[in-house]
Amino acid sequence: MYVKNPESIESKSFAIIEEEMGEQVLKFSAEELPIVKRVIHTTADFEYADQIRFHPDAIRIIRKALIEGVEIYADTSMIASGINRKKLQAVSSRVHHFVHDPDVAIRAKEAGITRSMAGIEKAMKEELIQLYAIGNAPTAIYRLKELIEETGKKPLAIVGAPIGFVGAAESKEVLMKMDIPYITIEGRKGGSPVVAAIFNAILKGIEMP
Repeated sequence: MYVKNPESIESKSFAIIEEEMGEQVLKFSAEELPIVKRVIHTTADFEYADQIRFHPDAIRIIRKALIEGVEIYADTSMIASGINRKKLQAVSSRVHHFVHDPDVAIRAKEAGITRSMAGIEKAMKEELIQLYAIGNAPTAIYRLKELIEETGKKPLAIVGAPIGFVGAAESKEVLMKMDIPYITIEGRKGGSPVVAAIFNAILKGIEMP
């Protein structure tokens, strides 16, 4: 026999994760721990408990923003489709993803920049977008930093966990020095599923209307 009920599977998985984390659970706050567990559940990788980093105000600010209907920009379609749509709708929020828009492709080609950078440029012009979910392109974080310095407009918070070998670890170091609330993963690890998991964990903690 095997477990078929999805809620039972998830509940048992989280119990196993907490048991295997052992004393590591003690270093996280009551708000942080569900996020760490959700990331480990998504990746089956306990190293995330050592590499995840939280700005002290990030969870509170992201939760408040979502409740108020602030919108999210995601640098990948995987993040946009991975964040729980029903829960976003319940708090009147949305995720935007511009990387595949024709005007973004044109801007990237003309300016000689990545489409991720051009997508960030477009997102920064949208007043309702004040949360950023970056899971793929280090260049998105670098361009976001430049635009903040150029315009003075600051996002409310950034969940930034680009994955890879070229600039990924360095971009997260930049993120943690930007004086903006963040949740990130030190080093090369991360990716779109991790960023979506972080948002889903925060949404799960919101009492839905």
